[in-house]
Formats: sequence, C-alpha cells, structure tokens
Amino acid sequence: MANEKNDDNPSLKAPELYETLREKGYSKSKSAAISNAQANPDMHPSEAGGKAPPYEEWTKDELYERAQELDIAGRSDMNKEELIAALRNN
Repeated sequence: MANEKNDDNPSLKAPELYETLREKGYSKSKSAAISNAQANPDMHPSEAGGKAPPYEEWTKDELYERAQELDIAGRSDMNKEELIAALRNN
C-alpha cells in the first residue's frame, strides 16, 4: 500500500501506524481512528472498552456525527437502524 502514503494528510496523527494497519487489512477509517487515538495522550483506547452506551441509546444525530467521523458513505440517507448497522460493520 505504499502508493497510499498519507504524508499529505494532516488529520493523521500517526501516519506510520496508519500504514501498518492498512497493510494488515484494516479499513481506511478504522486505521485512521486507531492511529489517531493512540497518538492522542488524552485517549486510552485500550481502557475505553465497554464504557460507551450501546448505539441503540444514541440519538440519530449522534450516530450521524460518528458516521461522519468514520467517513461512512451514504450516511445522510440512512435512518437510525441503518446508521447503527453501518457503524457496527465499519
């Protein structure tokens, strides 16, 4: 995946980790989310598990915002259930 170098993408906080994750087969959005979370000293991805409420308790606007963060295609046309499914499959 060397042709997908992200040196020009300022939103990536840890481009080397991003590239490693992409080479392992992770999606672009998941690779970016993981690499940015690990590069942020205020976030502790390994400690956060299980603390967020299930998607069913989120509002549609909250689900949409999360889908937007993950760059999920077609999110503007999705209802709440479709957003939940898309977020879980990302």
